[in-house]
Amino acid sequence: MKKSVIHIGLLFGAGLLLASPASAQRADSLMQAGYQLVWQDEFEKDGTPDPKNWTYENGFVRNKELQWYQSQNAEVRDGVLVITGKKEKVKNPAYKEGSDSWQKNRPYAEYTSSSVISKGLCEFQYGYFEVRARIPAARGSWPAIWLLGSKKNYGWPSCGEIDIMEFYPRKGHALLHANACWGDDKGGSVWDSAAVPYAEFTETDSLWATRFHVWAMEWTDKKIDLYLDDRLMNTIDLSKTVNGKHGNYENPFHKPMYLLLNLAMGATGGRIDEQALPMRYEVDYVRVYQKK
Repeated sequence: MKKSVIHIGLLFGAGLLLASPASAQRADSLMQAGYQLVWQDEFEKDGTPDPKNWTYENGFVRNKELQWYQSQNAEVRDGVLVITGKKEKVKNPAYKEGSDSWQKNRPYAEYTSSSVISKGLCEFQYGYFEVRARIPAARGSWPAIWLLGSKKNYGWPSCGEIDIMEFYPRKGHALLHANACWGDDKGGSVWDSAAVPYAEFTETDSLWATRFHVWAMEWTDKKIDLYLDDRLMNTIDLSKTVNGKHGNYENPFHKPMYLLLNLAMGATGGRIDEQALPMRYEVDYVRVYQKK
């Protein structure tokens, strides 16, 4: 899929160049405000993701998820980054019989996937971020587009987290989420969360999950706006996102953050639908615009 960088907010599909009035208006506004493209990955070269842009998480990482993260589940093919979640038995080298740790008490992982991250390579503070992707919507899938602050000074959640997109269920209903979180005085997390039922999208387009969609974020020193296909999903007021004492009362959203593109499985994603395996999470491009 040959692509070229053009107007902010433009969508590519079925060989046609499409732009909604809202995205075009927002693009004009951003360019007039002095934004320019500063970083991108169009995923045009088949093979492994560009090592100048991406590295990987490995093993059992977080949330008691079922998948084992490994680099070989991420590849660039036909103009898109493909992250594959599949049933695959992998030996856990950290296994310790009788351990209380969820990362160590399983001799094997039964599923594998990939988490592609820009940590230590490309980190950003403020800007307009745009990601065009097609997500798996099967039960048990938990795809995400998100950012984390550096953990050199603070661990999670005081490092800050922005979820441009997460897909997972609550109370049996699949939801699309747009969130941010930071730390409180006791080391816990404070969330500004928004969720829209997946059914709301499929009611108007039964093939929604088969199509690519554009997730975007406009992040300034005042607020974070999160969008899905030009729909404003959530606005986070950064005057209210100050950490508690564990984060030294600092605001994590005034510091650089790195990108993560991952497909988790199980845990919050729900019981895995074995009939839906392998799952494919596809990213067409990632673009970051900042002021000159």
